[in-house]
Amino acid sequence: MKDSDLRTRAKEFALQIFRMCDTIDTKNWRGVLVNQVVKSATSIGANLHEANYASSKADFINKLHIALKECCETEYWIEMLVGSNTISGQKATELLQESGAIRRMLVKSITTAKQNTEEQK
Repeated sequence: MKDSDLRTRAKEFALQIFRMCDTIDTKNWRGVLVNQVVKSATSIGANLHEANYASSKADFINKLHIALKECCETEYWIEMLVGSNTISGQKATELLQESGAIRRMLVKSITTAKQNTEEQK
């Protein structure tokens, strides 16, 4: 998975989240939302990176599952940012489209890894 499209997209997605969060006033309760979306968005790529050093196929699949959960959590926080009128619907749509693409790639990767594991048995 080194230098894969998935890892590249996850990293760029996290950077998009950083740039978006730079525009938000965090001196109030919105800071909590910003912290949460940054944590979950950066965790996607971090878990993909960690998967490269998995100790087993099961560990590799587990890291992909964690990345998938973080991707879904990021989508929730983006929805909260929209619901609280912190970001525009248009910006959220762009981010959710990319998150959705990453999510689908993760599901495909997990499915493929599981199939490969079953074939090796």
